[in-house]
Amino acid sequence: MKKTKSFEDLIVWQKEHEFVLEVYKMSKLFPREEIYGLTSQFRRAAVSITANIAEGYKRLSNKEKLRFYNIAQSSLEECRYFLILSKDLGYIKDNKTQTILIKEVSKMLNAYCRSILSKI
Repeated sequence: MKKTKSFEDLIVWQKEHEFVLEVYKMSKLFPREEIYGLTSQFRRAAVSITANIAEGYKRLSNKEKLRFYNIAQSSLEECRYFLILSKDLGYIKDNKTQTILIKEVSKMLNAYCRSILSKI
């Protein structure tokens, strides 16, 4: 496995960043009255995932890394719900791309966490 120099080298961060960009693009189409509601919450949750991956990357202890990656997992689940809600409210028709990205990121984060847990 290639040694990473920055969080940007992590495939999980790259995939999640792609998801954040999708969330921003998709949420631009939400109704104006959602600007301080669903739009804001969805965007903050998506950004939180990448931010926590980045912050966890630089933590020295495995317990600290695990803590930040677990927070990222929680925010990912929040986004999974926001996708369901957005579709049920009729704000989006197809969330296939976002759903695939969430599944990929979820699998990767779970693998990272399992790996770290085995070292604690």
